Amino acid sequence: MRMQRENIRERNRRAAAVAAIAGTLLALPAQTFAMHISEGILPASWAVLWYAVALPFVALGLRELQRRSVEFPYFKPLVGLVGAAVFLISCMPIPVPTAGTCSHPCGTGLAAILIGPGLTVVVASIALTLQALFLAHGGLTTLGANIVSMGVAGAYVGYGAYWITRRLGLPWMMAAFLAGLLSDWATYAMTSFELAAGLQGGGSFATMFSLILLAFVPTQVPLGILEGFLCAGALKFVRSRKPDLLRMAAAGGAV
Repeated sequence: MRMQRENIRERNRRAAAVAAIAGTLLALPAQTFAMHISEGILPASWAVLWYAVALPFVALGLRELQRRSVEFPYFKPLVGLVGAAVFLISCMPIPVPTAGTCSHPCGTGLAAILIGPGLTVVVASIALTLQALFLAHGGLTTLGANIVSMGVAGAYVGYGAYWITRRLGLPWMMAAFLAGLLSDWATYAMTSFELAAGLQGGGSFATMFSLILLAFVPTQVPLGILEGFLCAGALKFVRSRKPDLLRMAAAGGAV
């Protein structure tokens, strides 16, 4: 019996030691990378400015959603589907430590083709808010800046690329590829601009912008090309399997 009690005490001591070590390891600070522009990176004045820039675009998108939902009762489920796609596509981070943020595909080029740039700003805003609240990707203070870069710049550049390419008579596959590619690169050009404007201090804005933009190049150049193929492939799938979605989207998208 005494030996049994000693064994039990020994096991308890070992368990306590393991728990203490685990707690210590968990408490140690670790380097993390937040997707988009990280919380607290931008000075307060710049964070407020980017919110002021983003809000009118979000308001216009919400107004467009209300109008088109009245005209097309089944339009909201399409917007929800596209929003889910944007959320998932933009949840694949690749850390860029030198830029204080991460590279990742965005999905806003495809979204703009299907539902238009205004509504793409809305779905991007929702995706960014959920990622900031529940996944620690980006932040609430930098939400306005992230909406401007991924939502506004990505959506309108992607939409414009598709619309212009099609008006020039080029194939829709090429137009979709360029929409995905340029929307991705526009997002990171705008992110670089936002970071340079907020962090330049007394230094040269052009130098800071160039350095941050170059920091993204190793990851974002191939990611942009990949997103171009992803956009073209996804649109080809929708055209072959669900052409009715394109008829519904044609009211405001670029298809």
